[in-house]
Amino acid sequence: MDLLNMMLSAKVSSYFYVFLTVVFTVYGQIINKWQVNAAGAFPTNTVDKLWFIFRLLLNPWVISSFIGAFFASLAWIAAMAKLPLSYAYPVFISSTFVLVVLLSSIFFKESLTLPRIIGMGLIMAGIIIGSQT
Repeated sequence: MDLLNMMLSAKVSSYFYVFLTVVFTVYGQIINKWQVNAAGAFPTNTVDKLWFIFRLLLNPWVISSFIGAFFASLAWIAAMAKLPLSYAYPVFISSTFVLVVLLSSIFFKESLTLPRIIGMGLIMAGIIIGSQT
């Protein structure tokens, strides 16, 4: 019974690492969009474009998204030590895709239409079917 508990515990921790990867990745995307929106329109002049990006790179919120990406990478490394890439990566991608679309609808009032919802469902179904062994 101890071996079964250890195997179950290892499986749960590997999914927790994938979960952390998804959370930190989605955090970064939402934070970056929020701060880009707050910074105003993207300039047309090349020098102004560089200055626009440079200011964003110094923004504490954007820096926090980089830190989130770093932690997502650490969690992903831990997940890869325990899960096959061909299984974990599709699950990771589909989860972030769905969460970013949903949170974009909530925070940025981006449209969440029926075709988009159906499309996300089909993509997720395909990924779930495709990741089966």
